[in-house]
Amino acid sequence: MRVQFNAMRLRILFLTLITILILASCGNGNPQTIDGRAAEIYPPGIEKCAGSNGSTVTIYSGRTENLINPVLEAFACETGTNVQVRWGASTDLALLINEEGEKTLADVFLSRSPGPVGYLESKDLLGEISSETLDLVESQNRSAAGRWVGFSGRKRVMVYNTDEYSPKDLPESVFDLTAEEFRNKVALPGTNGSFIDWFTVFMDVHGKDVATQWLDDMVTNGATYYPNNRSIVEAAGRGEISMGLVNHYYNYQIKASEGNAHKAENYDFDNKDIGSLLVITAATILQSSENIEASENLLQYLLTGPVQQYFTDRTFEYPLAAGIQPNAALPELTALEIGSVDFDKLGGGFEEASRIIEASGILNK
Repeated sequence: MRVQFNAMRLRILFLTLITILILASCGNGNPQTIDGRAAEIYPPGIEKCAGSNGSTVTIYSGRTENLINPVLEAFACETGTNVQVRWGASTDLALLINEEGEKTLADVFLSRSPGPVGYLESKDLLGEISSETLDLVESQNRSAAGRWVGFSGRKRVMVYNTDEYSPKDLPESVFDLTAEEFRNKVALPGTNGSFIDWFTVFMDVHGKDVATQWLDDMVTNGATYYPNNRSIVEAAGRGEISMGLVNHYYNYQIKASEGNAHKAENYDFDNKDIGSLLVITAATILQSSENIEASENLLQYLLTGPVQQYFTDRTFEYPLAAGIQPNAALPELTALEIGSVDFDKLGGGFEEASRIIEASGILNK
């Protein structure tokens, strides 16, 4: 389903008016033992989980359940904190929190990208994170005002079908994708949170008029809408599309699963091109939270060595803390990195970027 920004806002408002929010636990609230991926994170040699410490932390997670749930299970097991989660898209959850205001049940918000967090900061709904937590990452990977902290990085790239293209045939810049030779060739994840964040930065770096014209030209040139990054990478691997703008790690994950049957590779634009931006996932604590200690503990847990290792080894993201090196399969970061972009500005441009994307018509392609 193609969800447009205004429709998304109306749907969330409708749901908050007629329903009671029901939170699902991590599958085990306070687990006795853990296995699977969660066991990879939990310290080895400990057979049973810690007993309940009487604390509860409620999380609104824009990070997908299959990815982040093992981390939350390990946290609950190791600390004895009861964990409750509401899953959803980062943009949907940010709008929902804004509608709920101080009555939100959320203590912590985990976002795929800092844009939705910046949006909530602009609404004065975020609390301050302790310096002890903020100092676990470099200054460029946290809010200058101490309202959010990054916990992993995803680089923007272009995925392409290897049967149709080779790197020498691909452009150095996203600006070149509006050329006639790429007509009907490019897919865009128009409603994806990372794409919205990327486009917001695009507007900040090059100006709103330039960014809007680029998107309009892409639509005129036959760009195709897909709902998310993974669907674009899968379609490129099947030869359904030629290329698409995505986060880097999806192609690594699918290639690890499918091997040579997956006919797609990542392509890096020029190092200084906006198409090579590093976008970070972000965590924050709501101002209305009454469980500050448990929430701080969770944010710190996301930045521990075992969790950072899990992110880079299991999901091929770039670790941001604890001195963990990126997975050997990942190329060195030499592109337009987070330090060159003020992500605290994203909140102000989040809604405007969404409106421009909707107005472009890409969601109808």
